[in-house]
Amino acid sequence: MGDFNQMVVLDQVRRAVGGSSRVELAAATGLSLQAISNIVGRLIALGLVVEGERRAEGRGKPRTMLHLDPQGAYALGVHIDPVVVTSVLVDLSGDAVEKTVVDTPTGPEAVVEAVAAATREMLQRAGVERAKVLGLGVAAPGPVDFPSGSVVHPPLLTGWDRVPVRSMVAEATGFDVVLEKDVSAAMVAELWRGERMLHGTSVFFYTGFGVAAAVAVDGELVRGSSRNAGEIGHLVVDADGPPCTCGSRGCIGVSAAAQTLVEEAVARGVLASGTPAASPRELDAALTAVGEAATAGDTAAAEILTVSARRVARGITTVVDLLDARVVVFGGPAWSRLAPHYLPVVRAELAAHATLRELHAVEVLGSSLGDHVGALGAASLVLDRLFTPRTSDLVVRQ
Repeated sequence: MGDFNQMVVLDQVRRAVGGSSRVELAAATGLSLQAISNIVGRLIALGLVVEGERRAEGRGKPRTMLHLDPQGAYALGVHIDPVVVTSVLVDLSGDAVEKTVVDTPTGPEAVVEAVAAATREMLQRAGVERAKVLGLGVAAPGPVDFPSGSVVHPPLLTGWDRVPVRSMVAEATGFDVVLEKDVSAAMVAELWRGERMLHGTSVFFYTGFGVAAAVAVDGELVRGSSRNAGEIGHLVVDADGPPCTCGSRGCIGVSAAAQTLVEEAVARGVLASGTPAASPRELDAALTAVGEAATAGDTAAAEILTVSARRVARGITTVVDLLDARVVVFGGPAWSRLAPHYLPVVRAELAAHATLRELHAVEVLGSSLGDHVGALGAASLVLDRLFTPRTSDLVVRQ
């Protein structure tokens, strides 16, 4: 309970704009002033909180404001993607102080070596001692076997069937490692950094080489029985849509897939016949070209992306209705190229067809964390595990 209260106080301090006094912390948490003083003393001793300016309010004596010390601790995050491996070093506020992006090497061993090298380089450049690093988070495409810390069979990563990523990265880096699906990590980044998804039900829709969703209720990630919740790729959104490998047509995954969009762009003359798209990097470059063509006014390119957006919007509407969600955030490696064409379509679809629209609006947003939200989320996993209070952690499970 004492550790839980410490998390509660730290969370209040880090989210308070302009800082918070001990009196304000007592009022916000329901803890006594004596308990707050004891907890704040421990947090200061740990280097996580610092005392700042004295602020006069009313007739009472000035109150000393407390602030998070961003340099009090750090976390490392890695996102393994078919195109690039992104590594970040973040401070306690979740801001990236160093970042390294390399082309994804072939094979798990080479990827782990690249992660270890990036970790060493970032710590050296930042001048951060290893002792101040709380751990390392890894975000990877799912599904994930969490008991063994293994990536089962991620798409477009050759030779990655049941790879024990967690233990391999831990051995190579010497840090405690937490492994999570990329979409779940992205949701944790949003929860750690902002306020908009802390209340009610929220959805994060991930756009990369596949699509997936993550759900949070009152700021806590819903993980599912095997912690792999959110695999919505085979939700049918258009019975006449493109064929899917599952045997159906118009699944949401294939409707938003880079492969589908690039193939349609080649068929309609947006991209030249023979445009390289065999490897993940080539496919990613071709998708960028489609987005650039649409932005430049190519009507065929714009129509391809708009049709894809409508299909995705239908699926999102179904998910929102099922969960009674208030916020949907889009993000992921492909999002910056899709955003101008997806956002207006999804917003219009939800406003017109969401079943609960007469009770509440659904806010549709793009992630504010950029294309590397997966890596930031991986680092946020470490911070979230250690510093975010969860009432579920107080329950002893048999």
